[in-house]
Amino acid sequence: MLRLGANESAFGPPPGALAAMREALPRTSWYGDPESAELREVLAAAHGCAYEEIVVAAGIDDLLGLCVRGYCAPGEVAVTTLGSYPTFNYHVAGYGGVIESVTYADGGAVRLDALAAAAREAHAAIVYLANPDNPSGSFASRDAIEAFVAALPPAALLVLDEAYADFVERDDLLAAAVVPRVVRTRTFSKAYGMAGARIGYALASRDVVETFGKIRLQYGVNRTAQIGALAALRETDFVADVVAEVARGREEYDSLARRCGFTTLPSRANFVLIDCATRPRAERLVELLLERAVFVRKPGAPPLDRCIRVTVGTAGERARFAELFAEAAAALDANPQPA
Repeated sequence: MLRLGANESAFGPPPGALAAMREALPRTSWYGDPESAELREVLAAAHGCAYEEIVVAAGIDDLLGLCVRGYCAPGEVAVTTLGSYPTFNYHVAGYGGVIESVTYADGGAVRLDALAAAAREAHAAIVYLANPDNPSGSFASRDAIEAFVAALPPAALLVLDEAYADFVERDDLLAAAVVPRVVRTRTFSKAYGMAGARIGYALASRDVVETFGKIRLQYGVNRTAQIGALAALRETDFVADVVAEVARGREEYDSLARRCGFTTLPSRANFVLIDCATRPRAERLVELLLERAVFVRKPGAPPLDRCIRVTVGTAGERARFAELFAEAAAALDANPQPA
C-alpha cells in the first residue's frame, strides 16, 4: 500500500539518529532523564532562548494536553478553527472545556481576524492555531501572526502549533523564539522522520514551563527517543534535503492535479490538498484510491471537505501515485457520483 495519508515522513529518520538509537537499545533497562536536560540545552542554543524556556514531551499531542490542563479550566472556552488538527479539541472536551470555532476561508486560509474576534467575544482561556495549518497546509506570515497575537485577549494563552515549521524558511516565522502567553510547539515527527519515537518540545515563557513541570508525566519521554532527537539535530544536511524534496513533491502534485482536471490549495507543509469541487467527489476519490491500495485522507469539515489530502512521498512513491491517481480520476469522471 502507498501510505500517503498520515503526514509521516517518507524519507525516514536521519541516519545518524538511527545509529544513535540502535547503539542505545542495550540500555533500554535504564530510565530516560525526566528533565531531558541535554536535549533542552541543545534546543535552547539552537533557538537562542534559555534552558528554562524549553519543555520536552512525548510529541505535540502530549504538549496540547499540558496546555489544556494548565490553562483551560472546566467550563472555560477554547477557540480554534473548525476542522483544524482535532487532538486539541479532544483534550478540551476531555478536561471539561467548551470549544468555540470559526470556519476556514474558502481557499483554506485560517481567518485570523475572525479567530481573534471569537476569542475576545468568548473571553477565551486558550486559543489554538496551527501554522502551517493541518489539514489545509496554509501559512500565515510573521507580520500576520504578530498582529493576531496582539489582537487576542490579554489573559488568553495561544497554542501556536508549528509541527510543520521545519518546511518554512526561518525568517518567515516569529522573530523571537519565546513570546509571552504563546506556546510554540515543535516536533521531530515530520521533517526529522521520527513520528514513531513520540518526541516533541515547546518554546514558552518560564512561568508556563514551570506550570507544565507541575503536571507533566515526569518519565513520559523515552530514553531512546531523547538520544535519537539529539543526534537528529546534528543532521542538518539530511533535513535540508528532506525539506527540498518535499517542496519538489508539492509542485509535482500540483502539476498532476491540473493534468487530471483538479486544482490544489497552497501548502507549506509536507502534504497537499487536492480540490475535488464537492464532498461526494472527494469521498468517492478516496474510495477509488483505496481500491488501488493508496491510503490518503480527506478533511471532514466544510469548506475543506471537498478536498483530499496527500502526503508528499519519495520520488518513487510519487511516480506510483501519479499513475494510480490518474486511473482513479478517470474512473471518477466515468462514473460520477451525485453532488
